[in-house]
Amino acid sequence: MALRTALGKALYRAPDGLRKVLPRVVRDRVRRRVGPFAPWEAGFAQVAPEPEPGEDPGPPDFVGIGVQKAGTTWWFELIAAHPDVARRAGIHKERHYFAPYALRTFGSEQVRAYHQWFPRRSGQKTGEWTPDYIYQPWVPPLLERAAPQARLLVIVRDPVERFVSGLAHSDLVPGSHLGTVVAESVRRGFYASALRRWAPAFDAGRVLVLQYERCVANPAAELARTYRYLGLDDGFLPQGIRQPTSPTRAEKVVLDADARRRLVDLYAADVAELVGLVPDIDVALWPNFRAEPR
Repeated sequence: MALRTALGKALYRAPDGLRKVLPRVVRDRVRRRVGPFAPWEAGFAQVAPEPEPGEDPGPPDFVGIGVQKAGTTWWFELIAAHPDVARRAGIHKERHYFAPYALRTFGSEQVRAYHQWFPRRSGQKTGEWTPDYIYQPWVPPLLERAAPQARLLVIVRDPVERFVSGLAHSDLVPGSHLGTVVAESVRRGFYASALRRWAPAFDAGRVLVLQYERCVANPAAELARTYRYLGLDDGFLPQGIRQPTSPTRAEKVVLDADARRRLVDLYAADVAELVGLVPDIDVALWPNFRAEPR
């Protein structure tokens, strides 16, 4: 099984030359034969790690719920670098644990199984970050049952720039359904609309919304803010704080002026609602949405 999983990962991460030799449809067909390799693929084996001596599993202390292509891997790695945070090597930050339960029963057994993913020693905190959770409407009540005290994290980014990066991340190739891929990437930029489903957690003060552009401009201050929110010592400063993690390497689409304007118009009302929900969002950091004199 380990060899099959390694082969699947290798095919997924194949260099550009191999990708040209093996079209995506062929690579995907081979990966289906050798077995799933990532938690976001249907059929992924949800096998939690065995606790090591001195560790106890339990509900996560924090869960990142969004958003895609807004620096979540970078920020999770900085959180995990804290000496009081437990993170098991080799386990991806994204558990996607709740994805199958749109179709299945979710009860106490599933809650216990989720907790097994978070072993830690006394005094440590631990968690995960799955950017898809914010968009999956069945997740909020399930996460509330599984981890009712967990602190939730969201990073938002100028939705137009997030769209461009997200579209590159989608690996659009000939044979893709262009309209569906583009629509999915556009949908991920409606932050306020997605956050409405998490109102109970907002009301309980359990949601921290960070702004990607502010994290890039002043990562030390925003990371200290994040540590404080999680109940961690905010005096710790990890190395490589400005080093990007998992950047988009695919060529990004170039929006012409008309397409950009239409996207701005599409997102404008949601951005305004987001500022009402999270007043410290600085729209001046989103050039696409700066108020311009008319």
